[in-house]
Order: sequence, then C-alpha cells, then structure tokens
Amino acid sequence: MSDILYFDINSGISGDMTIASLLDLGLDQDKFLKELNKLKLTGYEIEISTVQKNGITATDFKVILEDKSHPDNLEVGHQHEHHEHNHSQEEHSHGEVHSHSHNSASVQRNFNDIKKLINQSNLSQKVKDLSIDIFAKVAEAEAKVHNKDINEVHFHEVGAVDSIVDIVGAAILVEMLNPDHIYASTLPLGTGFVDAAHGRIPVPAPATIEILKGVPVYSAGVRGELVTPTGAAIIKTLAEEFIELPEVEIKKVAYGAGKKDFENTNLLRVYQAKKKMKKNF
Repeated sequence: MSDILYFDINSGISGDMTIASLLDLGLDQDKFLKELNKLKLTGYEIEISTVQKNGITATDFKVILEDKSHPDNLEVGHQHEHHEHNHSQEEHSHGEVHSHSHNSASVQRNFNDIKKLINQSNLSQKVKDLSIDIFAKVAEAEAKVHNKDINEVHFHEVGAVDSIVDIVGAAILVEMLNPDHIYASTLPLGTGFVDAAHGRIPVPAPATIEILKGVPVYSAGVRGELVTPTGAAIIKTLAEEFIELPEVEIKKVAYGAGKKDFENTNLLRVYQAKKKMKKNF
C-alpha cells in the first residue's frame, strides 16, 4: 500500500487554501507553526479558524500583516481578491491568532533574497528545496510576463510576506504528511478582470497562465479568480499527474476555505488515501 494525497480542485486553488486543506487533515498546528517560525520572517500574524461554506465545515488560514498598506500585502504576482488577500477579521469564527515578532520596515525582495531567507533558516533541506522550487516557478513566470531578468522582479512580484508563508508552509505540511504520491484533478479557471499592482488585468492572471503551461485546465465559467499564481505554482510542483481520482481507499477528507463566495462552493478538497501496489508477475 502507498500513501496518496489527491487534490480535488473543483473551485480553484491558492496558497492559503492549500495550507488550510492540509491542516484540515488533522495535522498538529503547533508543530506546523513551530516549523514555520524557523523561517525567521517577521511582520505578520497567522489566524487558523473553522468556517462553513454552504453548510460544509472547513479550515480557514489567513496571514495578517502588521501594515496592510505595506507593499508586501500583495500576493506573488498581483493583488488578488479571490483567496489570499481579504484579511478582514470579521470573516473569521472561532479564530486562534498566533503572533510573530513585527518589523514594519519597508522590505524589497527578489528571488535571490528569498532563496537566501529560506536557505539561512533552520528548516529541513527537503522543505528548503521544495519551497525554492515553487518560488522559482513564480519568479520565472513573472520575469517572462514583465520581460525582466528573474532577479529584477521585486517585492510585490516575488517578495510578499503572505506568499512566502504560504509556499514555505505548504512545503512544511507536505513533509509532515510525507505521502508517497501526490495527484491533482484538472484545474478550473475563472474569467473576468482583477485589480493588480500594475492596473486592471485579465483573469486568469498572466503569471498564472504562464505557470500552468503543460497543465490540463478548463473554463469553469465563473467570473472571478479561481487559481492564483501561488496556488498554480504549488500544485504544479507537488502533483505528479493531473488525473481523475484513481482507484484508492480514502482514509481522510479535508476542506480548505477560499475567501470569497461564488456560485460554486469555494473550497479546496483533499483526500488522504491508500493505494494498492500493483504486483509484477
């Protein structure tokens, strides 16, 4: 038997939804936060809460910045409204806030700065490598979209505090789960426009589409951003294949909440399952 993680992506994916869904599998939150503190990143708080979407109980994960006007209050690539960036406290219920030391000084980061931050931490090598792999996909996409060298793409493109937390946090949780295989469904994409740091841009965001080259996608017909650059980079890095649910024995089902409400229930569902190994005769 092999351990399987399957991302059932019916309503899109973002960094915070990924972390929320993995935490919802029942992982130790204190252990997760202790590992995350090894990053030595300041200026934010984390709130983990339980919410309901259309009657379905889910975990909600938010990175709340000390200074919301700070340039770092932008997701990797753009200021997205769908998932990561609606930090309104009143949206939470039964929330638990974990504080970190604060530093509101303006910080500009490029890809090398982020690699240095990760590599100088006390995180495991596996978490460091996975985090940098994910960031590389985002940085490369942003560089392509903006016609810049990868290390000329600064803060709001690759240095957002919440995206650093989301990407490194996802890597930590994957290491904690230690699955043998990770699969995902085909990705649904929204339509319309979103306000970003560079003005009004089409959905899916250019960086998202750049990252998702080679990944099977379809239009969900939803006006709004369903897949963010951070979410796209995480799932493209993690998933071995984008396939329909294979024959497995499901052990746990988890839900991570998105921040907005659409006509479709805005949840990321993850299955923790067992798969029988094929015998060779």
